[in-house]
Amino acid sequence: MADNNNKSFLGSGWSFPPRFLDSSGGIEMSSDGTDIAESIYILLTTLPGERLMHPEYGCDLHSQVYRGINTTTKTVIKDLISTAILYYEPRVNLVAIKIDSTKQVEGRLDINITYDIKGTNSRKNMVYPFYLVEGTDIK
Repeated sequence: MADNNNKSFLGSGWSFPPRFLDSSGGIEMSSDGTDIAESIYILLTTLPGERLMHPEYGCDLHSQVYRGINTTTKTVIKDLISTAILYYEPRVNLVAIKIDSTKQVEGRLDINITYDIKGTNSRKNMVYPFYLVEGTDIK
């Protein structure tokens, strides 16, 4: 009988940020839903052109940093994210992207991304905080 709980098709990879195991000296790995969430985070924080061997990979969210927070900007952000996930994260179906602008006075948008993991029908969500960290508050 086949094991229906086998999720190896979801993949595994280095944890992000990379962490090393103390006892064996190996690298900590992430798998299944954790690997997908970390992969989406990496996708959103990578600018197109940063990866030499895959220059198209990434999401150009940084182009929206100094834009006014209005309906047009929110629509562009949603489009950038949905296009990046469509092309570079084939393990998920995007369900919704909601932008919370209640902290816009502080210069922050919280982007709530809801997605279904293909093959498991499990719904997940993540909140991506989108803001610029300036060097003036470094302690």
